[in-house]
Amino acid sequence: MKIIFNKIISGSFISLLIIFIIILILTFNIFNYDPIQGYDAEAHYNYVDYFSRYLPSSLNLPSELDSREFFNPPIGYVIPAFSQVICRNTLDSPNLLEDCRPIYGKVTQVFQSLLFLLSIYFYLLTYKVLRSNDKLLDLNILLIIGILTVNYKTFSMIRGEPYIILFNSILLWRFSILIKNSFNYKPKDVVYFGILIGALALSRQWAFLLFPGYFIFTLFISEKRNKLKMIKFLLPAFFLGFILSSWFYFSLYFDYGSFTSFNKEPLIFKFSNQPYSFYLPSGNEIYYIFQKPIRPYFSNQFLPILYSDLWGDYWGYFAFTSRALDVGRNQLLIGDYLARVNIVSILPSLLLIVGTFTGFTIRKNSSIEDIFNRYLFIAMASSFVGYAWFLIKFPALPTGDTIKATYIIQLFHLMGLLTNSYLHKLKVRNLNLYWFWIVALILVFFHNIPASLSHF
Repeated sequence: MKIIFNKIISGSFISLLIIFIIILILTFNIFNYDPIQGYDAEAHYNYVDYFSRYLPSSLNLPSELDSREFFNPPIGYVIPAFSQVICRNTLDSPNLLEDCRPIYGKVTQVFQSLLFLLSIYFYLLTYKVLRSNDKLLDLNILLIIGILTVNYKTFSMIRGEPYIILFNSILLWRFSILIKNSFNYKPKDVVYFGILIGALALSRQWAFLLFPGYFIFTLFISEKRNKLKMIKFLLPAFFLGFILSSWFYFSLYFDYGSFTSFNKEPLIFKFSNQPYSFYLPSGNEIYYIFQKPIRPYFSNQFLPILYSDLWGDYWGYFAFTSRALDVGRNQLLIGDYLARVNIVSILPSLLLIVGTFTGFTIRKNSSIEDIFNRYLFIAMASSFVGYAWFLIKFPALPTGDTIKATYIIQLFHLMGLLTNSYLHKLKVRNLNLYWFWIVALILVFFHNIPASLSHF
């Protein structure tokens, strides 16, 4: 009994339990959620249908006439497109296009669920490298990443963001090895890095917000020799990434006159593009954050919507569907439950904020984990600023329907990794406070599970 109790206290049992629950959530959603219910799903499915039409003989991507998601790079559509090809060559149906949609949607959902688990594995592997220990399971990472409700809806939809999370988790692992080796590298390391950069660029444009951090990071390398090695490493790696991915962005430029084409025209960047309430929530509707955190309340208010969509389902595309409240299970009561989710999620939100801003340090004699955290913080900041720039440049008035946690899911993962480091240090400094946070996260995680499940 004493051995079992010690294992539970050490976190090993809880870690395995969290992994088991994450797998259960993913499995439940595979059986109960149809990706056609996702954000702009019809446009994403049109992209897949057009893309698959010419496979495997040639690669043709849709135009703006074929799908309003034409501006998206193709990696997020490869699995559903090839699944569509296999389906249409095996299924006997008078309407293959429509009948294959549920099949490739489900195949994609299963595949992306595995990608989420693989991403967590590479996060665990990264900190195993940074901390030079034999322990792979890390309760902090499993809790702080697994608790994010946005993961489960994002990885259930046909989109490019799951691939950003996957490729970035592998890239961070390779980056941790580079730091541990004092920025010494072999040619194969440059190739790995370059391929991952190219894969990120071909996943979704949000990935570009991660790239400046590597160059800004070099400014915080204290030793001139290591700074030079880092620059020599980055230049060929990013050049390789450019070679692998630039064809898509040049095609956008030649067809639509811009490397950053979108399905609406941009405005000249001015803070006045958005109303005052976008920046500073105002009005009586602000109270609905903890009463009814679903649309149409607090329309186009940046932080309230982002918060509600991170922990719940503000737009009603996953936990419930605001378009057909009579279809799902207990959907008329979902607003009250999501209000409680927003209330209890204040605790993990505070932890994420504290962990993020204590994770950045430039002191001398920093550990390799501290050095690694500098990049995480810079990438987090550039992701937030870049996303805010997008929302100001392309305002979606009056609803603000481009404010979605899924779009910038990388931001929350980076904050989670920084918070993991904070908890790791806290465990050494103040064990009681550490276990307070762990118990709080566990309780919130269990309370929020229904928000991570599709109720369709």
